[in-house]
Amino acid sequence: MRPFLTGSVFTFRLAGVAGALAAVTVAATSPPPAITTEQLTARMSAAIEGLKYLRCTVKAQERIGGNINQARSIMKLTYKPLRIYIKNQKGVEVLWLQGQNDGDAWVYPASFPYVTLSLDPNGKLMRSNQHHTALQAGFGTISDLLRNTGLRQDNSYSRSFRYVGDTTLQGRTGYVLRSDYPQFRYVSYKAGKNETIETVAERFGCGAYRVVERNNLSIGEKIPEGKVLQVPNAYGRRTVLCVDPKTYLPMLVQVNDDKGLFERFEFQDVVPNQPIPLEEFSKDYKGYKF
Repeated sequence: MRPFLTGSVFTFRLAGVAGALAAVTVAATSPPPAITTEQLTARMSAAIEGLKYLRCTVKAQERIGGNINQARSIMKLTYKPLRIYIKNQKGVEVLWLQGQNDGDAWVYPASFPYVTLSLDPNGKLMRSNQHHTALQAGFGTISDLLRNTGLRQDNSYSRSFRYVGDTTLQGRTGYVLRSDYPQFRYVSYKAGKNETIETVAERFGCGAYRVVERNNLSIGEKIPEGKVLQVPNAYGRRTVLCVDPKTYLPMLVQVNDDKGLFERFEFQDVVPNQPIPLEEFSKDYKGYKF
């Protein structure tokens, strides 16, 4: 296996978007790091799994149709039961409460006709122009990067992450986990019986968005048995995570594939496990426009 860090400093620049994003500089530690890859991944996974409440702001950059879409959202979440509130910089608000509204989210579109809609969080309208669903808000997607499942055909991507040193982000030092996966490529896959976009994405750990985009599918579309799809064999060619050494929660996740930047999420103002009043997950809460 080739080394993940050479020299004393490694600088990762996003391919294909020169000047659009800042570089992430990772300094090698000397003497040897006080934390191992196994400890770091285990502590991060435990921190994510241990969340009961979460407040944060997320700066998102996602490649959609060859362009980089940017968004900034504030999020509030409780777990068990799951409750989600999201508001982006355009004023669009989303409220989803487990076991309520027949599984739909309440959405205030912040545009004409300025009425609250009930929409399926996994449906086409709420999935347009974004890689992930509202139900994956917070750190759900990051947790999936390192997760091995019985359905997953190949776990080599999740095993490729290594602790490579520390970096400074948001004025704080963070641990850096990095995956170099040069064998990333699209492969042919013949759909089985009762195959869905989600089961294909789970088999390859590639995320549903790329399956939809590459094969000109629609969200929720049924895949005929025997249909040959082009599917990525992993989530990314290079993936960088920056982890807060105090909370062990991610501060950044950045994914590049064969075309350059695929997505980048930076988590700011993170407040974990501080109770959030139940009324903040009500349509009638002050300041909400549902």
